[in-house]
Amino acid sequence: MKRSVKILWRTFLGGLLFVILLFVCAATGLFGKIPSIEELENPEADVASEIISSDGITMGKLYVENRSPVTYSHISKHVINALIATEDERFREHSGIDGQSAARAVFKLGTDGGGSTITQQLAKMILKQGGGNVFIRIRDKLKEWVVAVKLERNLTKEEIIALYLNKAPWPSDNVFGIRNAALTYFQKEPANLSINEAAVLVGMLKGPGYDAYRHPPRSLLRRNTVLNQMVKAGYLSAAEGEKLKAMALVTNYKAPGEKNDIAPYFKGSITPMLKEWCKKHNNPKTGEPYNLYRDGLKIYTTIDSRMQRFAEEAVQQHLPVMQRKLSVLLKNSSSKMWKEHEKTLEDAMRLSERWKNMAEDETPEAAIRKSFFVKTRMKLLAYNAKNEIDTVLTPYDSIKYQKQLLQASFVCINPKSGEVKCWVGGINHKWFKFDHVTTARQVGSSFKPLLYTLAVKEENYKPDTYIPGGPLTLNKKTINGEGGTLANGLAFSKNIIAYRLMSVIGAERTVAFAKDCGIKADIPAFPSIALGAAEIPMLEMLKAYSMFANRGINATPYFITRIEDKNGNVLEEFKQENKQVIGESDAYTMVKMMEGVVKIGTGKSLNEYKIPVAMAGKTGTTNGAADGWFIGCTPELLAGSWVGCDDPFIKIYSNNDFQANRMALPTWGIFMKKVYASRNLGYGTVTQFIQPANYDNVPIFIDQNFDSVLLAGGADSTMMEPVNGDSTDYSVPPPPAPPVDPAVPDTGKLMRRRPQ
Repeated sequence: MKRSVKILWRTFLGGLLFVILLFVCAATGLFGKIPSIEELENPEADVASEIISSDGITMGKLYVENRSPVTYSHISKHVINALIATEDERFREHSGIDGQSAARAVFKLGTDGGGSTITQQLAKMILKQGGGNVFIRIRDKLKEWVVAVKLERNLTKEEIIALYLNKAPWPSDNVFGIRNAALTYFQKEPANLSINEAAVLVGMLKGPGYDAYRHPPRSLLRRNTVLNQMVKAGYLSAAEGEKLKAMALVTNYKAPGEKNDIAPYFKGSITPMLKEWCKKHNNPKTGEPYNLYRDGLKIYTTIDSRMQRFAEEAVQQHLPVMQRKLSVLLKNSSSKMWKEHEKTLEDAMRLSERWKNMAEDETPEAAIRKSFFVKTRMKLLAYNAKNEIDTVLTPYDSIKYQKQLLQASFVCINPKSGEVKCWVGGINHKWFKFDHVTTARQVGSSFKPLLYTLAVKEENYKPDTYIPGGPLTLNKKTINGEGGTLANGLAFSKNIIAYRLMSVIGAERTVAFAKDCGIKADIPAFPSIALGAAEIPMLEMLKAYSMFANRGINATPYFITRIEDKNGNVLEEFKQENKQVIGESDAYTMVKMMEGVVKIGTGKSLNEYKIPVAMAGKTGTTNGAADGWFIGCTPELLAGSWVGCDDPFIKIYSNNDFQANRMALPTWGIFMKKVYASRNLGYGTVTQFIQPANYDNVPIFIDQNFDSVLLAGGADSTMMEPVNGDSTDYSVPPPPAPPVDPAVPDTGKLMRRRPQ
């Protein structure tokens, strides 16, 4: 035998042995784990993690793929024919690998279709492969072939088709499987799909660029390609194919509905935290970090599903009232406002799905921009039974519409333990995903109790310590107004009194104290923080306020109690974090003064809700009523309410309906009324704030000029309400003398401190 022939044979046999060796390595798992037959037959072995409320309700699940499997008999034959014709014409003839198709793909470099069979594509989905360099792709292809052969040996062709269609991803967000795809794009069960509809769905499997909803022109061309393949494969006659191709692309798209999760904003906010936890904790069975979406973790939370429902109902009950008022106010002024903020609208256009989808279709920018000024039929959020409205509007105007919707956040915690009992981050999670609980907004006068606490704690101020009025300039900002006692200044949120306190205490000390109370937000050390110029998230404000109802002890809000594996083994438990910030007597003094806010001050309207326990709190409004706050507590609960638009430049000037006592306070009142009316929750056993044993039992007076209104002893108020809530200075005539209450003994200690 010639030497060249020997070399040729040796090369051929060596190559053959090498290929066989590669397949043996792939089959034995040396290139990575090969699924067992059981795993191949049941590829949905991944277990979703559950988020569980404190009252034992599953609030939501975390998973990679949301699917609803169907059997082969419940899938339209048109879908099956379209799939085979397009993806694998000899599907019923090969045993997992089609040598003819593979050779064609190699020699024609994929220009006449790929070489992967439906079975190989299924294997690739099961193995979750894709990407990487050439060596990784070769390794993955070998594993794919091995799994494809195993599938063919152990499953029928019908089972393979059904498994493929149940696992395949469609372009729309989180749409997996033929049933979800049929329901999303056509509002039909897969058994009822027509030939055209089947061709559209199969055509979309090529990739996101062929989404019938986002890219109709491309989807139409792809549908026609699928119909051509069906004609070629003999599933349709040429005449039938031409008739179907002449039809317009018609879908009935409806985005996958909300999954009816409880507290969806809460779920969205804790998911990144849970991912970080998983990165730091290994699953002992795999030696790898836990997978939040596959390992079936059980996350037990502090959220009470009943209180969560009350909070969401409170927001839904109050926000439509405020929205109607805002819409009236903006009817004539919004055009001027938007002319000054056109860049905001420009940015919103460029971030929209419309812009993104048209750009992907390579539409010229001028044409994209023009489309935003053409009226089109659309759905928008509305406060009606369906929570949406069908209307005709230009996309540009729809952006304005959505930005002019008031948003809200509401959180309630146990001030003693820090347990978060409910969490509402917006008005409707389907339409607005952004969580306002975790964002920082200007807090307005709700910051003032921290400044007052410093005055009580470190300057020995008392509730009846008199603070003079008149003009005061700090850092080139002048505030003017009438003076009054410390208690009066807090009850009526007098800016001049807060500014006087700032002149004594100083911005640096105030910021340091806020940090000591648990506020991590960046607070500028300027005198204006006395009036609430700082931007602080809701949870940090609640942490700071917790000391008032908790005997001076600061409780860190927390929302996860423990994490278990899918078998119920506890992986970690989470404890409350407490810190003594002020003395018990100082905390009680502040609570009593904050009761004045509710009894006769800027929060007086809270009494309309007939909540059967003591209440203390503070309103807050920022310039132009861009933000409205109310943070208040009962002896058992502490809650914060915020209302405002996403863009803080949307302000509402000179309107008493848009002060904090009307913007944010009603949500708080509605919620607490529901909570205390519920017998199942068990709140209401403690009706009054507990006075410390060593407290100097001196009546606390709240006055306008001197001592005019008695809080202790339950006397009724004759104080006039402030003119414009708590965001302006006050000019109120002196009220009559305080009533005499025989229930209060004459101790001779009225603590009337007047200017010396």
